[in-house]
Amino acid sequence: MKRKPIFITGIGTGIGKTIASAVLVENLQADYWKPVQSGDLDYTDTDKVKELVSNTRSVFHPEAYRLTQPFSPHKSAELDGVQIDLKKIILPETENLLIIEGAGGLLVPLNDRDLMIDLIKKFDAEVVLVSQNYLGSINHTLMSAEILKSRNINLSVIIFCGDENANSEKIIAKHSNTKIIRIPFFSELNRKNLGEFAKNLFISINS
Repeated sequence: MKRKPIFITGIGTGIGKTIASAVLVENLQADYWKPVQSGDLDYTDTDKVKELVSNTRSVFHPEAYRLTQPFSPHKSAELDGVQIDLKKIILPETENLLIIEGAGGLLVPLNDRDLMIDLIKKFDAEVVLVSQNYLGSINHTLMSAEILKSRNINLSVIIFCGDENANSEKIIAKHSNTKIIRIPFFSELNRKNLGEFAKNLFISINS
């Protein structure tokens, strides 16, 4: 039976989704896809993940929307004179496990009607939620978990990027009833260091 895609989302922007995506792509030798890229078209998140992945099995699929401005997708699309249409965001054809990286968090708008969580629901994807330890992150992480639960979307793993806070991570794991993985800050982020970390990481997704 073909596995469900894994959707990487975050509790906010700049939280470490792209690094987490690269680690999962390398560890699982999965394909990668970023449906909506807002800004940074000269060096996209797809480019960044490709640069960090060593295995030869992973395929990097082209974005459905490439928007020129670095804002929320709905605003970037409006500035580019584009309307994001969920019907036109179609899963790439692959026999491999697919890692999908979202833009921002769950309630980021794609247009006047649809949010990022609607795209997750459309794909019937497993969710990996990326968090980071800072004052307020317990609330932001547990709210994201509750939103997923309210939409009957399975949250498989919470990944913490950066420094450890055992107290926060313990309480989040307890209240979300979700397993935790932590990806440290890399002193030097490159293919070799990320590959060595990914190789030794045990990842189990419930799909």
